[in-house]
Amino acid sequence: MTSIIRRAYGAEPWGRTVNGMTGLGRRGVLALGAVLVLAACTSTEKSTEKPEAVKLRTDLAPLKGWFGGLGPMTGAHWLPKRLGADRPKSRVTIPGPTDFHMVGTVRLKAGTVAAITAAPRWHFRPEAPAEPTPELAAFMPGNAKWVRSRDFDDHLAAGSYQGAFHLDPRTDTVYFDIPEPLATTEP
Repeated sequence: MTSIIRRAYGAEPWGRTVNGMTGLGRRGVLALGAVLVLAACTSTEKSTEKPEAVKLRTDLAPLKGWFGGLGPMTGAHWLPKRLGADRPKSRVTIPGPTDFHMVGTVRLKAGTVAAITAAPRWHFRPEAPAEPTPELAAFMPGNAKWVRSRDFDDHLAAGSYQGAFHLDPRTDTVYFDIPEPLATTEP
């Protein structure tokens, strides 16, 4: 068998030099194998699937569990977006926990935001949130006077995630944007 390979390639398959030529070598064989495995995992068809539609949610139960430190909630409009949901389902992905990016508004009981922002330990400063998604724009209060405290953000997150909470004392509205995965179950 080896003599056939020597005649065909001018070398041993594992990198020994024969007649001044070097064979594939171990690295070459491994690289070739990796290319073949990756090619086998790739779909040959173009995906016509569309990403999952993100539905505007108004339920308070998950938000009370995640952001209970905000106080009594009276209403909400929020979007949980599964990270990677824009990829076609036919694409092979690494299995793992599902992560979400969440953005939305929460209305608190009258006077709650004023009480939170009045506490000197949080050091709230004027800061407007990023432009909301089109689905949420209608639920943003007009002429809001947004404030934010990174200390308050950290307090609410309790080390489980990173995100931003913008508060408007005039309307008792909180706008949240949580780009890091929540360390809880799926919303």
